[in-house]
Amino acid sequence: MANVIPLIRPEPRPQISVIMVSYHTGPALLEAVAAVIADPQIFEIVIVDNGNSYAAREKLSQLVQDHDRIRLVQSHGNIGFAKGCNYGATVARGTHFLFLNPDAIIPPGAAMMLAECADAQDGLAIIGGRLSDIDGHEQRGSRRDDLTPLSALISFTPLHKLPGFKSLHLETQPVPDAPTSVPVVSGACLMMDRISFEEVGGFNEDYFLHVEDIELCRRVRHMGGSVIFHPKATVMHYGSTSRARRQDVEFSKFKGFYRYFKSYSDKWWGKALTHIAMPFMFLAIMGRAWYLVLRKAFLGR
Repeated sequence: MANVIPLIRPEPRPQISVIMVSYHTGPALLEAVAAVIADPQIFEIVIVDNGNSYAAREKLSQLVQDHDRIRLVQSHGNIGFAKGCNYGATVARGTHFLFLNPDAIIPPGAAMMLAECADAQDGLAIIGGRLSDIDGHEQRGSRRDDLTPLSALISFTPLHKLPGFKSLHLETQPVPDAPTSVPVVSGACLMMDRISFEEVGGFNEDYFLHVEDIELCRRVRHMGGSVIFHPKATVMHYGSTSRARRQDVEFSKFKGFYRYFKSYSDKWWGKALTHIAMPFMFLAIMGRAWYLVLRKAFLGR
């Protein structure tokens, strides 16, 4: 009798749902959507309209008619980034969720790299892509060290420039050759499989805009999961394309930091450092916001 060769069925490939929350994004939105549609390995894109202009909605509606992989859902006003992501996840049909900013241009193949990296991990996992600016330089926030009152105090003051101190931002460090474990990756390009996302409970909706990605990474790590930075999955990120007032955006970031420290600083010295660090963080965040606003007003850039 001839030997019977067992049939090995290949594992099904991930079905990737890109979830994109858009609030007055501007022209970059259509470019970002076109880049997703150009990748045949992406199963669908769910666009959460968080309050775009009428003209933008008209263009998005036309895209939905032209491409059956685009799904447009209305959030009925600006409900915030975290809540918008969770809303998009409830209607997504894929096995993997890629949360992608509406001004991030993803090249073909990058989404599958992230999904396959997620499947290679044991247990809960978050995989973040490498964010770059238009010139190819890694952006700040693409990968970060653990956020603590002490690391915040060092990073938001000139202390990080002194010997023996370092910033929690890691974009100036050498880019690793392979996916590498880090404490925090950016929510601008963040991959989770559906099971991991649902088990961890999704994004914390107490955060309106900013810091929700840091908080999610913390919960995954504290549940025994992995947070991985993938250097080969590079996404060009314009950044700051929303027509929302920069001062409002940055103040929301400051409030996110304050909420994070208030939630996770359980030691007396942590609370003390929080009170010390907050004024420096406020000045650094809001000072930069006003500087950029004034520079654009007087120099046009």
